[in-house]
Amino acid sequence: MAESRLSAEEQRSQIRKAATASVVGTAIEWYDFFLYGTAAATVFAGVFFPKSTPYAGTLSAFATYAVGFAARPVGAAIFGHWGDRIGRKATLIVTLVMMGVSSALIGVLPSTASIGVAAPILLVVLRILQGIAVGGEWSGSVLLSMEWGDQRRRGLMASWPQIGVPIGLILGTGAMSLLAAVAGDAFKDWGWRVPFLASLVLVAIGLWVRLRVMETPLFSRLLQTRRVAKLPVVEVLKRHPKEVVLSALLRVSEQMPFYLFTTFVITYITAPHIGMSETFAFAAVTCAAVVELAAIPYFGHLSDRVGRRRLYALGAILLAIIAFPYYALLNTAIPIVILLTIIVAQLQHAMEYGPQASLIAENFPTGLRYGGAGLGYQLASVVAGGPAPLIATWLLHDHGWQAISIFMVVGAVIGLAATLALPDRSRIDISDDAAYGATPA
Repeated sequence: MAESRLSAEEQRSQIRKAATASVVGTAIEWYDFFLYGTAAATVFAGVFFPKSTPYAGTLSAFATYAVGFAARPVGAAIFGHWGDRIGRKATLIVTLVMMGVSSALIGVLPSTASIGVAAPILLVVLRILQGIAVGGEWSGSVLLSMEWGDQRRRGLMASWPQIGVPIGLILGTGAMSLLAAVAGDAFKDWGWRVPFLASLVLVAIGLWVRLRVMETPLFSRLLQTRRVAKLPVVEVLKRHPKEVVLSALLRVSEQMPFYLFTTFVITYITAPHIGMSETFAFAAVTCAAVVELAAIPYFGHLSDRVGRRRLYALGAILLAIIAFPYYALLNTAIPIVILLTIIVAQLQHAMEYGPQASLIAENFPTGLRYGGAGLGYQLASVVAGGPAPLIATWLLHDHGWQAISIFMVVGAVIGLAATLALPDRSRIDISDDAAYGATPA
C-alpha cells in the first residue's frame, strides 16, 4: 500500500502538507466567495442594478449572491463523483482553478451602464461557476486532511480546512476594507475590482502547495483493492439518504446565522438607523474572523474529547439564546458594543463549525465519503446559507429585526433536531466499511 512505502518521517511530512494544502486552498476559495458577498452588500446594487431603488437593488444583489449557493450542490455532485472515483487531490486542483478564473473575470466584468442587461446575466453565470467550485472544494479539502491525519484526532484534523473560512473572510473583507479606505470615492467605480483580480496570484500559490501532496492513504487502499463505486453519488443516495439529509439539516443552525453574522450584518449596521461606516463594518467582521481562527481548531480538538454531536448540539442551543440579544445590541449604535457583539456571535459559529466537518464526514464510508459528505454539506446552501441575507433583508423591511431573531431561533431548532438524529461516529474506525453496514459496489 502507498502509506506502507513511506517512512514515519515521510508520513508525518505528508500529514503536514495535507493539512497545509487543505487550509491554503480552502482559504483561497473562500476569499473569492466572500469577496462576492462583501461586494453584493456594498457595491453590486449600484454597478449592476443602477435603476433599482436601494431596497430593490440590495435584494437583486443578494439574489445573485444566493445563486452561488444553489449551484453548490451541483458542484458537490460533479466533484463528489470524481473525488470518489479518481481521488481527492485531482478534483481539488480543478476546483481551485475554476474558482480563481471565475473571480478574476468578475473583476473585469463591465457594468450595466456599459453593456446593458448582459452585465447582470454574466455576473450570474460567473457566480454559478463560483458555486460549483466551492461545492466541490469542501469535502475534498476535509478528506485530504482527515484521511491523512491521526485517526484519534479526526476532529482536529478535519477542522483545519474549516479555518479556511475565517482566513478567506479576513482576506476578502480585509481587501475590501483596504481598498475602500485607499480608493475613497473611486472604490465603487474601480477599487472593488482589484481584490477580484488578485485571485489569480493566490490561485498560483494554492496550486503550488496542492501539487506537492500525495493521495490519501485510505483512498489509495480503496483503489488498490478495486472497490471504487461506479456511480458514487447514486450509491450514497441509495444507501445513506438519512445521513445526507440530516447532514444538510444540522447545518441550518450554523450556516444560516453565519451569513447573517458576516454578510447581512454589513448592510444592517451601515443602514441609516445605525449609521456605521463601511470601513468600520468591514473591520468588525474581520476582527471576528481573527478570533474564529483560533476558536475553530479548538472546538475541533474539543470534539475529540467530548464527542462531536454533544458539542454541536450545544452550539445550536447557544444560537437560540443569542438570537434576540444580537440585534438588540447592534441597535445600540455604540461602536464598541457592535464590535464585541459581532465577535461573540462568531464564537457560537465556531462551536458548531469546528466539529462539523468530522461529524458529517464520519457518517460515510471511504468510497462514498467525498460525494456523501459534499452533498450533505452543500444541500444546506440552498435552504440555509444562500437565502439567509435575502430573507433577512425582506424580514427587516416588512416585519422588523425581531422577525430575523425568530428566523434564527427556528434555524437553531432545526439544527438541534437533526444533530440529535444523526449517529455520533466519533470513535469508530472509518477505514472499516463494515461499520457503515455496506460496502460500495
